[in-house]
Amino acid sequence: MIKAYIDVTLKKSILDPQGTAVKKGLEKLGLYSEDVRIGKHIEVVLNENNVDAAREKIDEMCRKLLVNQEVEIYTVRFEVI
Repeated sequence: MIKAYIDVTLKKSILDPQGTAVKKGLEKLGLYSEDVRIGKHIEVVLNENNVDAAREKIDEMCRKLLVNQEVEIYTVRFEVI
């Protein structure tokens, strides 16, 4: 079995109001940062032993449902479990 860890974030060209709000909140606490971007983390377990086959399935899931490719990008990392 393979576990996929998918991180989805807004493209750099897209404004991130949540990230801006968090950055301002951190600044009020005296904790300064250059930038804050908010995203989502998804974990999917596949009954698959081949990482290349798992990557194809995950890419399809991301294209069809998990990621809005107009405004978001994603990265994936795999773990054999």
